[in-house]
Amino acid sequence: MGATATDAQAAGRGTPPEGKQPPVHILWINAGLSCDGDSVSLTAAMQPSIEEIVTGALPGLPEVAVHWPLIDFECGPVQGADNFVEWFFKAERGELEPFVLVVEGSIPNESIKSEGYWCGFGDDPETGQPITTSEWLDRLAPKATAVVAIGTCATYGGIHAMAGNPTGAMGVPDYLGWDWTSKAGLPVVCVPGCPIQPDNFSETLTYLLYQLTGAAPMIPLDDKLRPTWLFGATVHEGCDRGGYYEQGQFAEAYGEPECLVKLGCWGPVVKCNVPKRGWINGVGGCPNVGGVCIACTMPGFPDKFMPFMDEPPGARVSATASEAYGVVIRSLRSITAKTVDKEPKWRRTGRKLTTGYRTPW
Repeated sequence: MGATATDAQAAGRGTPPEGKQPPVHILWINAGLSCDGDSVSLTAAMQPSIEEIVTGALPGLPEVAVHWPLIDFECGPVQGADNFVEWFFKAERGELEPFVLVVEGSIPNESIKSEGYWCGFGDDPETGQPITTSEWLDRLAPKATAVVAIGTCATYGGIHAMAGNPTGAMGVPDYLGWDWTSKAGLPVVCVPGCPIQPDNFSETLTYLLYQLTGAAPMIPLDDKLRPTWLFGATVHEGCDRGGYYEQGQFAEAYGEPECLVKLGCWGPVVKCNVPKRGWINGVGGCPNVGGVCIACTMPGFPDKFMPFMDEPPGARVSATASEAYGVVIRSLRSITAKTVDKEPKWRRTGRKLTTGYRTPW
């Protein structure tokens, strides 16, 4: 998938035919502090799949050329049909226009040490030394049409940015600035998750591509730069177990079907759509399969949500109140249930009509 459609055009080695728009290049850096879990997760996207985006199967999408280390079979790191890192040098030289920069992994602070580097991506031809991930951001972000941070490490720092880390790691908005905008006027677009829900990212990328064609308005983001239609509701609001919370029924052990708040679920305050959307093709998702929400989409993850599996602050108070309230609610609902769980009395045999029907003549 390093080159698609018209190879010469997508590769930036020729001029697009007259009247034809150049492809949108997607440059993917997974050289931040990361486990590459977001790349792996994205291979499971279904709505749409990454294959549908790349092959142009979706009507109205611009032609794209994806330069993604996980799947680029045409390039080796420094050899093959093309030098993979050369795509990034082309972008720096202004030879790829337009391009979207996708960043996976948190950005370490390279200024806090006297020697060495925390993470890098390719070598500088002039010096033979590694180019740090943060330097690539410095080089490419000003020229990118859009910058997208994929996964909680790239969006907010994630695991690598927790207290006590030696790298000073941070998310892309922390590094570029929360008020930063691309040359197209786009803020950093953040799609958090550890890893990301695959369709959340493929859908966001699709939206941005449609926006580049003028077929979609400015992408709506919340104050943490997350797409609002994906992260506008809490886990609790979309959870199949939410009704148990209202009725004051809580699981005491894993494997029970009731609300998981007492077992450490942060769902009532976490912005995430996984319980409603599922994980792959509508199936799965943490609370859906019996796991507690550990708040992996939130800027405060992981520090503000540890220790995991412990009852969250306030959960005991809210659970106690819900249990007291729930007793009353369940009692009233049982009375109503007994009433509505019966057929109307006129549904019986006999020679007399008892439905209340009156002849109009």
